[in-house]
Amino acid sequence: MMSRALWEGPAIGLLDLDAFFASVEQLDHPEWRGRPVIVGSSAARGVVSTASYEARTYGVHSAMPSFQAARLCPNAIWAIPRFDRYKELSNSVMQILVNETPLVEQVSIDEAFFDVTPGHYAVESPVETCKRIQRRVAQLGITCSIGLGTNKTVAKIASEREKPRGLTVVPPGTEAAFLAPLPVRALSGIGESTEQALTAMHIRTLGQLAAQNPREMEWRFGVSGPRMVLRASGKERSTVHAASYRERPKSVSNEQTFARDLTTRDELQAAIGHVCEKVGARLRSKGMAGSQVTLKLKYDTTRTRTGQRQLPRATNNERVFGPAACQLLDGLWSEGVPVRLVGVAISGFDGHPEQLSLFEEPDDHENSQALVEVTDQLRKRFGSHAVIYGRDLRL
Repeated sequence: MMSRALWEGPAIGLLDLDAFFASVEQLDHPEWRGRPVIVGSSAARGVVSTASYEARTYGVHSAMPSFQAARLCPNAIWAIPRFDRYKELSNSVMQILVNETPLVEQVSIDEAFFDVTPGHYAVESPVETCKRIQRRVAQLGITCSIGLGTNKTVAKIASEREKPRGLTVVPPGTEAAFLAPLPVRALSGIGESTEQALTAMHIRTLGQLAAQNPREMEWRFGVSGPRMVLRASGKERSTVHAASYRERPKSVSNEQTFARDLTTRDELQAAIGHVCEKVGARLRSKGMAGSQVTLKLKYDTTRTRTGQRQLPRATNNERVFGPAACQLLDGLWSEGVPVRLVGVAISGFDGHPEQLSLFEEPDDHENSQALVEVTDQLRKRFGSHAVIYGRDLRL
């Protein structure tokens, strides 16, 4: 055990919930425990969101096409994502962290950095704090892995070394030795093209990367070059931005891949209306309204187009921003061109709340807002299929 006195310098942890969505499904369905569970759509064009560790033994992983996952693991249990439930448990986990230290930076629904540097907020060994966090998360019925080091890079990589239920500690002064034998792809931000460029320079490990001349790396990779060298050496200095735990998202979006290509304007408008409805419900659940709408169309695996439009005022009503999204079709799509995915996003949350226009009929506006809010209530009480519009039946 490392005492508080022996830990010198920053102590930053990265908590990563183990196979989070699948673990929640196994928690809520005890009969699924120990069995392969895949969260996502089992449709031909679906994608795996999360796979339980039992499913991973078959080679199934996140972002894998569903048809491939079904072939690898034909006996898997498929679960439709329930984001409200995942968010509920995620919030509980984040509260556990906040109870330990106010310096918490949530980076996704299942990951968060936290600062437990011995001092004002942490009064014991950072290792003991991490162990207690793991115990408290386990009491919720799910598990997490934690990486602990002196900066975010080390903490992130350490969190991935031992899963599930892992606690990997990289004590101060051992960062370089821990990182040196790892492949360059272990460093977040290094993708396939950068890896290929580094390989061409005979740089395959983080130790080799750490030994490079920062100026030469800047000449080859721009401003990211010296930063890669710094991070690979374990000398990065990191700050946990506590405010981001409570920051509002920059956009609220939804997208859907369809089992068959959409080729007519009626089909696309129905699809846009269907997706806008989900975005509107999410906006209202968060108490948010935005003034910019973005439409995304994906034609095949390589071609995607997006368009944006500024709304006259902030809104969370799909009956207002939906028609604007449909109007974006003219600049993105031609009749007959097949579309496989439709996405809609609302952003611009700094605008003023929606107000009535001088040229709007108040009754129409109020009826429209009342309709979507009543629809929300009905679906929340009786399920998502309690209210179905005609456009949904055409998809």
